[in-house]
Amino acid sequence: MSEELKRETARTKVFKAVFPGETNHYDTLFGGTALQWMDEVAFIAATRYTREKVVTVSSDKVNFKTPIPAGSIVELDAQIVKVGKTSLEVRVDVYKEDMYTETRSLALHGSFVFVSLNKKQEANSGVGGIC
Repeated sequence: MSEELKRETARTKVFKAVFPGETNHYDTLFGGTALQWMDEVAFIAATRYTREKVVTVSSDKVNFKTPIPAGSIVELDAQIVKVGKTSLEVRVDVYKEDMYTETRSLALHGSFVFVSLNKKQEANSGVGGIC
């Protein structure tokens, strides 16, 4: 499989609805909940790419552009953007969509770095087929 096809196959999109229990006192999505969702979808994309056990080692440059109100539909779009010898980087874009109109916009985005683990739960020197 070509690198381009492997990355496209690993691309992962997840949709969620924002319910009142996931919002703060401003009636918008908790930032921590958004980060959890982003890490989860990034993990799925990294696992689909490597087909190995992976863990998050860092998140970087998470930019909150606009609040996401309760009652919104959220799309999380995770793509492999960089592959190294021991790690890979996944970019996650989060779009908010009004539930009852076609209004849609980028609400936040960020990057997550993953490494694969060996049987001793230590970072491998190479990630599944990356080397």
